[in-house]
Amino acid sequence: MKIRVGVFFGGKSVEHEVSVISGLQAYHSFDRQKYEPVPIYITKDNEFYTGEAVGDISNYKDIPALLKKSMRVFFLYEKGQLKLIRYPVKKLGSSVAAQIDVAFPVVHGANVEDGSLQGFLRHYNVPLAGCDVGASAVTMDKYVMKTVLKDNDIPVLDCVMLNSKEYERDEDAACDKVEARVAYPVIIKPVNLGSSVGIRIARDRESLREALEYAFTFGSRVLAEHAITNLREINCAVLGDYEQAQASECEEPISSDEILSYEDKYVAGKKGGSEGMRTARRELPADLTSERREEIRQMAVKTFQVLNCNGVSRIDFMIDKDTDKVYVNEINPIPGSLAFYLWEALGKPYPELLDDMVKLALKREREEKKMLTSFDSNILQNANLAGAKGSKGNKVR
Repeated sequence: MKIRVGVFFGGKSVEHEVSVISGLQAYHSFDRQKYEPVPIYITKDNEFYTGEAVGDISNYKDIPALLKKSMRVFFLYEKGQLKLIRYPVKKLGSSVAAQIDVAFPVVHGANVEDGSLQGFLRHYNVPLAGCDVGASAVTMDKYVMKTVLKDNDIPVLDCVMLNSKEYERDEDAACDKVEARVAYPVIIKPVNLGSSVGIRIARDRESLREALEYAFTFGSRVLAEHAITNLREINCAVLGDYEQAQASECEEPISSDEILSYEDKYVAGKKGGSEGMRTARRELPADLTSERREEIRQMAVKTFQVLNCNGVSRIDFMIDKDTDKVYVNEINPIPGSLAFYLWEALGKPYPELLDDMVKLALKREREEKKMLTSFDSNILQNANLAGAKGSKGNKVR
């Protein structure tokens, strides 16, 4: 019997369109001999749709028309199965549109990749591919991520965090705070976004204000850190879990400016529509010494496991060419195109990568079922709400 995999993509995120591309790449790459993938599109209003039309990228040129010929669904967990129920329900006959055995999120950005969707899916007791709720939240919060990595002796750049209210109250004090801790040039980035969205470099007080105001249009918290000017960027993906993980080949993305932009990743050099990160400009494998390559790959695995990641994540590194020092820049819990091209470079085809991720999801589910999640107690038999008493006789406040 084939394993039914619900491939989720889209969502209320500035990276919505990128997620559609990544999600449909995965959907079409599953081995149909072993899996029955079900495409599940999440609109920008967080509505769920499925159906044959949802799995065709050409339909996303006109999303209102796509939704009209697709089925809106909600979820029902019943008798150990997660069912997709048509909405509105049919008056006659079955309203079950599909059933899934494993949830496979391929989403990017805030409101979906940050643990929100993962928590929603875990509520329905369905095995989940990729990072769990905690790991998703930590990895998507760049400030928390840096704190965890520093505590585990993994090199990251020092930073300053600002929130929008702090900046609105006193712009000069906020800029003073950045300038006291970080030397120009300063890079400003939203705390919880990816795909190079909302990022700018500031070289003086005036451009710092502009960069902060720009970043705050994408999120309520931003980071300021020193911008390495003589820089190499190296990316490396990791596949596995807390117990065992392996690193992919390393790549060096090629940017058209000081920052690897959204356009560099998803638009530049493409004809006839984007194919996601697969066709971004890069040097693969990166031109690294064998010693530096292994240093980065080992640091990638350590970062992945320290943050308790699962499935496939991509770790982005910076090399300061002036000091020859390597820093972890950020981690992408669900990277664009699931970074499958980094695994193809080592001889692992995309269907095999997806198969490994499903196996990891099922492994975690088996382990979690062994955990104690409840215990018998007679506390409710003795409860007396009328007396407003707690278990020790104290008043409930």
